[in-house]
Amino acid sequence: MLKRLVNKRKILGVVKNFSKARVLVIGDIMVDHFIWGKVSRISPEAPVPVVEVARESMLLGGSANVMHNILSAGGKVYAAGVIGSDDMGRWLIEECRKRKVSTEGIVIEQDRPTTVKTRIVAHSQQMVRFDRERIDPIRDDSVKRIVDYVRSVVKDFQAIVISDYNKGVVSEVLLDGIRKARTGRKTTVCVDPKQNNFHIYRGFDVITPNHHEALKAAGLDRAVETGVGGKKEPLEIGEKILERYGFKAVLITRGEEGMDLFERGSSIHIPAVAKEVYDVTGAGDTVIGIFALAVAAGANFKEAAYIANQAAGIVVGKVGTATVSQHELMQAL
Repeated sequence: MLKRLVNKRKILGVVKNFSKARVLVIGDIMVDHFIWGKVSRISPEAPVPVVEVARESMLLGGSANVMHNILSAGGKVYAAGVIGSDDMGRWLIEECRKRKVSTEGIVIEQDRPTTVKTRIVAHSQQMVRFDRERIDPIRDDSVKRIVDYVRSVVKDFQAIVISDYNKGVVSEVLLDGIRKARTGRKTTVCVDPKQNNFHIYRGFDVITPNHHEALKAAGLDRAVETGVGGKKEPLEIGEKILERYGFKAVLITRGEEGMDLFERGSSIHIPAVAKEVYDVTGAGDTVIGIFALAVAAGANFKEAAYIANQAAGIVVGKVGTATVSQHELMQAL
């Protein structure tokens, strides 16, 4: 059914047009720190594996990973968010500059650490993760600076991504500022949610929750837990979210079951395409980043979802926080 709804020539044309598309990414900027090694023995101190470290790597994470996915696929991207005045924050700024990404929208808070997620990986398996972060709301003056920045550049973008990891950047005040900044413009705003209350995101164009987040937003999670009402079908979940919050579309990611796209009066299921799944780290970032980039490049929501699904199928076949290149995407399509 899906192949009848998307035109292959149009899809390939959209991907080729990525270089002309511009996306603004706003949200929780992070560093993904990986420690790679191998396990050959159990610790004599406690029943835990001993990881012999072979190497370390640092990657753009959180909303910066959304940005990285857009860049890797050939799009133009700007970033807005908050980092700390520390070594990891300086590393992030330097990485953005290397990639020719404007850092004007990135605010530095002196008393706030840059969010860092450290994962220890051995034999392609994640052993443990530990986080260094603060999740209290960012300062009022930081919110104002981000909103002022969005207002000054919104005319330059066809799409905006709000990447909410619930680390303190995305608030009702910030979102209201973004709404006012894009008033009267055709800029498509896509939201990757983490907060349970979807009312905070009301009125934006597209939201991309996973299945569990969608159940909560539709008010059906409790019914599922207690067994009242039986199994809730995706159609019921999607329609309730559209009705409650006024989005134009809802794209529910369902892991190995693929995705469900809901628009007013229509819905489609998009099967997963991954042959082998090694690591789902950052897959959601890939979905919303490539979806927004495709929309900015001229795709409708169905076409954008199809392209994003193909991109997700590529990145989950890689270990770590991965991205997809324009060439890889063209080959898959």
